[in-house]
Amino acid sequence: MAQRPVDLGWLRIFVEVGRSGSLSAAATSLGLTQPAVSYQIRRIEEQMGVALFRRQHRGVELSPEGRRLFEIAEKAVGGVDSLVRSFRAESERPAVRLRTDYAFSALWLMPRMHRFRQLYPEVDIQIVATQRQEGGHMHSGDVTVAFGARQVFGSDASLLLPEQVAPICTQGFVDRYGPFDDPSQLARATLVHLDTETPSPWFDWRSYLAELGVRRDSHIGHGDLRFNTYSLVVQAAIGEQGLALGWMGLVDTLLAGRMLVTAGPMLEAPNRGYWLLPPMSPSIHAERLTAWLIEEAAAM
Repeated sequence: MAQRPVDLGWLRIFVEVGRSGSLSAAATSLGLTQPAVSYQIRRIEEQMGVALFRRQHRGVELSPEGRRLFEIAEKAVGGVDSLVRSFRAESERPAVRLRTDYAFSALWLMPRMHRFRQLYPEVDIQIVATQRQEGGHMHSGDVTVAFGARQVFGSDASLLLPEQVAPICTQGFVDRYGPFDDPSQLARATLVHLDTETPSPWFDWRSYLAELGVRRDSHIGHGDLRFNTYSLVVQAAIGEQGLALGWMGLVDTLLAGRMLVTAGPMLEAPNRGYWLLPPMSPSIHAERLTAWLIEEAAAM
């Protein structure tokens, strides 16, 4: 169905009459009556004090003054129509919203996002990143990727990245303060922590060392570092500030590029990790993004 053009009053009527050379044809094009168009042209001419058209036996012809006005008015009407079409096209573009946390969006999603854009260039994506997914916020996006255990999300969730962690640092840090062949040596190094307001739902240094049977003396005096976002934890490790825990899947590109190296045993928690939650309001675009996320995770 054709969309009604923006009403530009006399300007559009004048341009249509000048373009068609006929009051009747202009009236038909604009969905008006011929007397209404004739009345508007007379009013314009009275206000401007010049004759804009010469009446002929069949139709009308622009006067010299009318031709000058027409050249300006036609560009103005065309420009407005073009801009309105772009407004409407933008508002009608398909869009999908993905909600996740800062770490997943910055370290896993962003390096891969261009591949989805190449597959579906017509789809606008809104990424809503939060510090951590909590209860009522989990389903507020079209697609949600959140960290936790299966019992938190239910049987409909799909595991994208199971939790696998290992100590990470630069090779330079290993050369200066390592080696860390024995897990007890990790406990004597400066550690970079990810702070959480509630008990950590993932491996932290306390639970990681406990799994290895290592006890860390709290008075060892290494001056650990603590950050409230995982991206800062990773940046501190890159800056050779200490040992951090690296989540496989999030730091893979940094390990592959040798910006960071693993410096200790890898531990796994198969029932924990990043889960893909089914959209509450399914759409073809949400389904495409969901399928793409699963394919990307499986290809790792």
